[in-house]
Amino acid sequence: MKDMSVAAMLVFSWSLVALLLVSSSWAEEEVAANEDDTSRELSVGELLERANRDRNPDFDEPTLIEGDIAVKSVADRNADPCTATGCLWQKWSDGKVYIPYYIANHYSSREQAIIIRGLESFSSVSCIRFQPYQDGDHEWLSIESRDGCYSWVGRQGGSQTVSLSRQGCLYHSTIQHELLHALGFNHEQTRSDRDSYIRVNWENIIDGMAYNFDKINTLNQGTPYDYNSVMQYEKYAFSKNNRPTMEPIPNANVPFGQATQMSKNDIERLNRLYKCCKYSEP
Repeated sequence: MKDMSVAAMLVFSWSLVALLLVSSSWAEEEVAANEDDTSRELSVGELLERANRDRNPDFDEPTLIEGDIAVKSVADRNADPCTATGCLWQKWSDGKVYIPYYIANHYSSREQAIIIRGLESFSSVSCIRFQPYQDGDHEWLSIESRDGCYSWVGRQGGSQTVSLSRQGCLYHSTIQHELLHALGFNHEQTRSDRDSYIRVNWENIIDGMAYNFDKINTLNQGTPYDYNSVMQYEKYAFSKNNRPTMEPIPNANVPFGQATQMSKNDIERLNRLYKCCKYSEP
C-alpha cells in the first residue's frame, strides 16, 4: 500500500511538472501573439520613436539624427545622400546584390527568425540578397541588440552595425526600415520636394530637434512622394506638446506615416537605385 502511495505521488508530481511546462509554452505563445498584435497596431514611425525615446547609448555608439540614422558626428547631419558618392552595395555579374550579414548570438531563436524574415523579404521583390557572413567577407551588416533601433545610410565598408534592440525593434516594419537605411535610403519627410506635400509645424517640435526635419538633396528617382512609405514618420514625431509636427498638404486629412511594411514605391525605388532587372526572381 505504501509503495502504491509513493507511485501515485510520483505520477502526480510528473503530471504537475508537465502541466506547468505546457502552461509556460502557452504563455510564451500568447506573449508572441501580443507582440505581433502590437506591431500591426503601431506604424513603423511610432515603433521607432517608442524604442528610441529613452536611449542611454554606450560610449562606442554613434550619434543619431532623425531618430535612427547613425552619423559620425552631428556636423554630418546635413550631408548629401551617400548614393551620389559611392555607398551602394556592389552588384555581381549575375545581376544580384549580395550583402553578408551576421546576427549576434544574444538573440533567441524566435528573435533570429523575425530578423531573417525581414532580411528575406527583399529577395522576392528585388535583386537584393542578404546572405550569412562567411570568412573572407570584407564588408557586412552586423545585426546587434544595441541601444534602440538605428542604422548607417548606405555601405560603410567593413563591419557596420544595424541595431535592432530586443526591447522594441524586432518588428517586420522596423527591420525593413533599418535595412533600407543600410541600402542607402533616407526618410521620406526629408525629401527635397517635401514642402510640396508636407507642412512642418516647427513650433511643435521639441526644442533643439528641428534639424531632424531639414530637407536633403535626395535622389528621388522620378518617383512620387509617398505618404505610405515605410520610411515616412508619423505626424507626431518629435512633438513637444502632443500636437502634429507634420501635416499633409493640401488636404490635412490624408493619412500618412502608418506603414507596417515596404510600399510599392519603396520597392520601385529600391529596384531603380540598384538597377534590378527581374524584381521577383527568387
